[in-house]
Order: sequence, then C-alpha cells, then structure tokens
Amino acid sequence: MEKTNEDIEIDLIDLFYLIRARLWIIILSALIFASAAGLISSFMITPIYTSKAQLYILSKSTSLTSLADIQLGTQFTQDYMVLVKSRPVVTKVIDNLGLDMNYDQLAGIITISNPSNTRILEITANYPDAYLAKQIVDEFANVSRKQIATIMDSEEPTVVEEGFVSPTPSSPNNKRNAIIGGLLGAFLAAGIIIVLHLMDDTIKGAEDVEKYLGVSTLGLIPIESGAVKQMEIDRKRRKKHSALAKKGKGK
Repeated sequence: MEKTNEDIEIDLIDLFYLIRARLWIIILSALIFASAAGLISSFMITPIYTSKAQLYILSKSTSLTSLADIQLGTQFTQDYMVLVKSRPVVTKVIDNLGLDMNYDQLAGIITISNPSNTRILEITANYPDAYLAKQIVDEFANVSRKQIATIMDSEEPTVVEEGFVSPTPSSPNNKRNAIIGGLLGAFLAAGIIIVLHLMDDTIKGAEDVEKYLGVSTLGLIPIESGAVKQMEIDRKRRKKHSALAKKGKGK
C-alpha cells in the first residue's frame, strides 16, 4: 500500500515538472484561443441590444391603503404577464410598427417578468437594432395597457418607465468570451501534453528500466556529446557509401 502511494506521488511530481517545462506551450495556446474567441465574438456574432419598459399594474384610482386592493393586484400579476404576450397584443404591435415578423418571431424576442414583491411588469426586448428594440417595448406597453383594461374591465395600468436606446450591446460579451477561450486553450494544451506523456512508454533512463522492466541497473556508460555527433556522422557516411555501392552495381 505504501508503494502505491509513493508511485502516485512520484507521478504527480513528474507531471508538475512536465507542466512547468511545457508552460510556454500552454500560455501560447491560451493566447491563441483567447484571440480567436475575441475575434469571433467581435466580428462574427451579431450584437444584441436590450430595451426595457415597466408597467405598474395598479391604476390611479386604486386605494393603496386597502390591503384587499394590493393583494388583488398581486394575484392578477400572472394574468397580466400572459395577456402581454397574447396573440392579439403581439399581432397589434406587428401591425402598428409594420414589422416584417410573425407572431412566433416577435414573441421570441420579448420577455415578461415580475420583480419579487412588486406589482410591476417589466417588458424586455432583445433585438439587433437598438432603436427598434425601444420602439417594440414602448408599443407593447401601450397596446398591453389597452388590452388589459378591456379584458380585465378596469382602468389602464400606468407606464412607470419607457424603453431606452442602449448605446452598447448586451451580448455578446467579448471580454468574457475571450477569457473563456483562453482558459479552454490552456486546459486543452495541458490535457494533450499530459496524455502524450502518459502514453509515452519509451525507456529514457535507469529509473525507467527499473520501473517498466523491474531490472536494477548495475552501472551507466556515459557518452560525451562529441561522441554522439561523431556516431551520427559515421551513420550518415555509411548510408551514403551504401547508396553509392548500390548505384555502381546497377550500372
């Protein structure tokens, strides 16, 4: 059991030194992936702008001191959220603005929400055109007010806040995408380096001989760098002579 723990510790240490030796590859991969992700996010993904309008679902005539009125308004909030995205409202907005969209397309860019413990409806539009996004939420607010008053037989809700023209897109987030791309590149490079190292079972020294073959080495014969170069020169020379000899025999 102790031997197993020792082997695991040695392997982890080897991996640590391996990662440190190949750290430049990991950093380079992170920079390449981060740059690629940033460029794709900036030039290949359509920017989306967000505009939001707010409706207060209690009318001016409602008594805020009446607990029953407040509770009733809270209960009707979910009904109002459904009415805002109903087909008559969406179709009316399309007609009023002359949009080249169908019901599903326009409903897909609209989000209705109700902040917790409030009687406010938030109508949000996400669209590539910032000016049109504002026009859409404003028209939804106006058409919804009339539709709610008609269906619920009550006064029209009050507009708390009209839509606004956002100067910057809400998505994509170029900085976040670049960071994610960099992290992905770093982890991918590190994973490839570790996998290649684990799959490499070539014997490189005395420790590998004992590890893979279970045989202890009695000694090592050092080879000087000059001797290694001379061996390489001799190998190339023999190969050249062998090629010339074959060529002479062919003639």
